[in-house]
Amino acid sequence: MINKIKNLINLNNLDGYIVPKNDEFFTEYSKINKLEIVASFSGSAGFILILKNSNHLFVDGRYTIQAKQQSGKKFIIHEIPYEWPKDILKNDARLTIGFDPKLFTTETLKIYFNNSCNLFPVNSNLFRTKVEIINKDNLIYHINTAIAGESSKSKINKLHKILKSDKLDNLFISSGENVCWLLNIRGKDLPNSPIANFQAILTNNKNIILFGNIKKLKNIKKQFLKNKISFYEKDDFFKILSSLKGKSFCIDRKTCSVFNEKLINSKFLIKKKVDPINDLKSIKNTTEIKNMIEAHIQDGVAVTKFLYWIKNSNIRKLDEIKVEKKLESFRKQSKNYLFPSFSTIAGSGPNGAIIHYRSNIKSNRKLNKDHLLLVDSGGQYKWGTTDITRTISFNDPSKRTKELYTRVLKGHIAVAMSKVDKLKNGNNIDKLARKSLNSINLNYRHGTGHGVGFFMNVHEGPQSISKNNFIKLKKGMIVSNEPGIYLENNLGIRIENLVYIDGNNKNLFFKNLTFAPLERDLIDENLLTKNEKDYIFSYHLETYSKLSAYLNNKERKWLAKLIQ
Repeated sequence: MINKIKNLINLNNLDGYIVPKNDEFFTEYSKINKLEIVASFSGSAGFILILKNSNHLFVDGRYTIQAKQQSGKKFIIHEIPYEWPKDILKNDARLTIGFDPKLFTTETLKIYFNNSCNLFPVNSNLFRTKVEIINKDNLIYHINTAIAGESSKSKINKLHKILKSDKLDNLFISSGENVCWLLNIRGKDLPNSPIANFQAILTNNKNIILFGNIKKLKNIKKQFLKNKISFYEKDDFFKILSSLKGKSFCIDRKTCSVFNEKLINSKFLIKKKVDPINDLKSIKNTTEIKNMIEAHIQDGVAVTKFLYWIKNSNIRKLDEIKVEKKLESFRKQSKNYLFPSFSTIAGSGPNGAIIHYRSNIKSNRKLNKDHLLLVDSGGQYKWGTTDITRTISFNDPSKRTKELYTRVLKGHIAVAMSKVDKLKNGNNIDKLARKSLNSINLNYRHGTGHGVGFFMNVHEGPQSISKNNFIKLKKGMIVSNEPGIYLENNLGIRIENLVYIDGNNKNLFFKNLTFAPLERDLIDENLLTKNEKDYIFSYHLETYSKLSAYLNNKERKWLAKLIQ
């Protein structure tokens, strides 16, 4: 593939070409990983810059170790946000870099290049996909109001009021997940999220125009027509756009491609570049929270059964891939379990230090009683999305290992017990999570928490707990709480629960969604305050209370012993 890209560069008289991870819907987990095809890099984020005489792979701190291992022989690895293509090109105005206008946004190109070179759109078919066969397995389906907690009509009215208030005539909904939220539909277009790859326009008279593969609407066409929702193939976008009334459009700067932005801008004035749905869907209603709680009970049972099983297994007969399959088998015991919310991370020993590690035939390690095992996994259930990480010990750990785990746990507890109404945003909470590790000059190279969707994407903003996030945290938002520490070629430790915000404006706090035992064997009680010890006791007591009825006698007795 590198040779094909270099041929494209030569044919178009370019100096380079940029390849993103995302598809034209800008989803995190698309069916084709272009970075893996070009650079053998299997991570879920990053991009490639191919120049005539060098190849560059840009990844964030979660993936630097992985990128060096998988791609370091043919690619120079750069860590963002510390290095961008503009730093490589050094403002050489003579250079021309090609890009596919359907795969980049104006904002992304500005961040990457900032006028450091000439950018030339190239409509290429480098990554052709097979013609998709439409059958019952990938048809779009409705989730009713009893599940979603709010009707599609109510959501459309709410959105329309925002457009009127902002004096906007039309909204282009370019994100498939936002279309799914608005219309209370789900699909099977992504490997780990129940998303339908459709885009839509909301007009000033409340009409919804849907664009995508119409064949997938087979089961819900009548209902759409009844609700005055029209639908077209995506190739009809410009024709329909040209027939619309009004003067202005709102687009989303993060998911509206350069290609579509230019089409819209040729007919309308673009006034705003933030899709209001992002904020609306970030606040879960009481029904969504209730369903998420139930999904997490089922997931907690599966993870707890798995932890009991692995702690009582002959680990010499186990490896990372066997561990992944066994955990999946426990989740499948729930009739409401559908599929993983992301590819399971099961990293033993040094593999645990690769933050978003994924085991394969080459990297698969056998478990070792002297090595920690980090397992980060999640599921899509009817109806909810889960994400949990536990670090497991099989032997008497060293004092240093216990200290590291306990300091990560102290950060985790600091987040769980934080006063959200006073701290207000993820930036302030992130500092609390790192405090204990920072006190011994250690840190981790990822955010402390990401937003999570309701039966949607496991990573979903705009809220998060990280140094760069200043979004105001509000009641109903869901985030992960996952500090960690990673020692290259040695070990990885991470503790992750999902939490939601409850209370009122004067007293907002996090409540745990995730319930599964912590690793008692790795806790150094001497490093904990009384409040932290009380938190661990209460957490395990609540875990037992919620899960014990679904466990067998041996599992129940084991879990009960953890309550101290």
